[in-house]
Amino acid sequence: MLKWVIVLVIGTIVLGLFAPMLSKLGLWRLPGDLRFTYKGRHIYLPVTSTILISVVLTLLLRIFRI
Repeated sequence: MLKWVIVLVIGTIVLGLFAPMLSKLGLWRLPGDLRFTYKGRHIYLPVTSTILISVVLTLLLRIFRI
């Protein structure tokens, strides 16, 4: 269980580091990704991008059987 928590934390950090680069490629700008401003703060909820990343990772894990 601890192994998966560590993998999730490292994955989140890596995804956060590469977020600006992925944004230039069109990720986080898909239909279904919510963007709004509340009290001067910009809030992004990447619903569709998260689902897309999940599907891709699931397929990769099933192909390589990790």
